[in-house]
Amino acid sequence: MDDRAGPPPDLATRPGVSLRDTTEFDRMANFNDAIYAISLTLQVVSLEAPRITHSSSGRELWEALGDESSQIFMFFISFLVIGSFWLAHHRFVRRLGAIDRSFLFASLIYLAFISFLPFPSSLLGDQVNNGLAVALYALCIAAVAALEVVLQWIAKTHDLYLEPPTPVSYRWNVIASLIPVAIFLVSIPVAFISPQVAILIWLLNLPVGMIVGRRMPAEARAYYEQ
Repeated sequence: MDDRAGPPPDLATRPGVSLRDTTEFDRMANFNDAIYAISLTLQVVSLEAPRITHSSSGRELWEALGDESSQIFMFFISFLVIGSFWLAHHRFVRRLGAIDRSFLFASLIYLAFISFLPFPSSLLGDQVNNGLAVALYALCIAAVAALEVVLQWIAKTHDLYLEPPTPVSYRWNVIASLIPVAIFLVSIPVAFISPQVAILIWLLNLPVGMIVGRRMPAEARAYYEQ
């Protein structure tokens, strides 16, 4: 990354700005990783080993595990979702040359939703047929994805990138980030009619994301994959 243009020379003189490779920047990055690590860990903490009458009965244990299948399924789904957010956020932070107060404030709101995700995940695992539980989970995921766009906008407008994205690259990345926002928001009213259909709507993220990825110009793909 040493060969990149870097942030504007006057950025260091702006109040509240911390350049890359400073203690303040490292604290922000480490704090982000810690929040993600705690959120991922709390996913499994919500799971409890089933209690059975006969400890040596494999059949009874299997049936008890079946009763908790939705919680186990939601653990892996949520781990995948939060892990995907962390990977995207990790790539984003790698492209930053500085942070400022506005960015830190927006990051705190973003991390608040990341920290909160284990709760709606656990709730949905227990109440997978409850429309409100499905809607709450969808709303939280949409909020996280939307806040990613806000962070990207702040980084662009405040000249915080090491190498600013081109208009084409920025536009396509915003489109890709808004896909889960749209899909999860659409699923919210559906959840109160049919929770199962709402959950199936979430699966559209994969094919729609692949279509957008294929149509993304090489210029945009090269910038965000570096």
